[in-house]
Amino acid sequence: MWLQQVVTGATDGIGKSYAEELARRGFAMMLISRSQDKLNDVAKSLEEQYKVETKTIAVDFGKPDIYSKIHLGLEGLQIGVLVNNVGVSYPYPEYYLHVPDLENFITNMINVNMTSVCQMTRLVLPRMVERSKGVILNISSASGMYPVPLLTVYSATKAFVDFFSRGLQEEYRRQGIIIQSVLPFFVATKMTRIRKPTLDKPTPERYVAAELSTVGLQSQTNGYFPHAVMGWVTTKLVPNNMVIFLGASMNRVQRTGYLQRRKLREQKNGTNLKSD
Repeated sequence: MWLQQVVTGATDGIGKSYAEELARRGFAMMLISRSQDKLNDVAKSLEEQYKVETKTIAVDFGKPDIYSKIHLGLEGLQIGVLVNNVGVSYPYPEYYLHVPDLENFITNMINVNMTSVCQMTRLVLPRMVERSKGVILNISSASGMYPVPLLTVYSATKAFVDFFSRGLQEEYRRQGIIIQSVLPFFVATKMTRIRKPTLDKPTPERYVAAELSTVGLQSQTNGYFPHAVMGWVTTKLVPNNMVIFLGASMNRVQRTGYLQRRKLREQKNGTNLKSD
């Protein structure tokens, strides 16, 4: 039976690049994301470009009642690799009590960033253990290496993903399972709003190609050499309190800039409405 590779959050950014890189290596793919239209586009692209079988499941990971549908979609498949990539962040850096629609924001972020990792692992891990073979890549974030004020909930969810991955790796490594915690710094994706890639802010394609070369070698990785250097500096060289202070300072500046731009847009829209 052909091994199927499963990627969540597979229609944009890092998730899409994992799907493309695994398909390029000749693996059949199962893509799971919210938008069926986007899934169809990516699936068609993979099938045409790499000639691999590609299946899709459309679900909203912000909802808790989706896992029976995913279970049915995965039934009977032998899964070689699971990439738990789906994730959401803040619309902009903000103080906790000022986050818009805070109650739903909390529920959605926990469901997407944390519950998805636990539940997808629950669905996929048993058959991997039966075969004594399998790889689970859990996409955390460098924001999970230390608290990041004004992105506090996001940072905390990513710390959870890192701890969950490292704990499970110790539980199951003797059974032939690789569970890796992946902690990227900035990558040029829609979520980070970085348009122009640089050496330290690579394209998702470049990041994923580098990260996959660490699988089986590191159970916790920043995935890409410049990010590994940044990880070493921020955890070993610079005191933790200084990293937290600098992160807060940077996010305050970004918050102020965002709110000023939003205010200007609102004023401009108000002026246009009056002139109409």
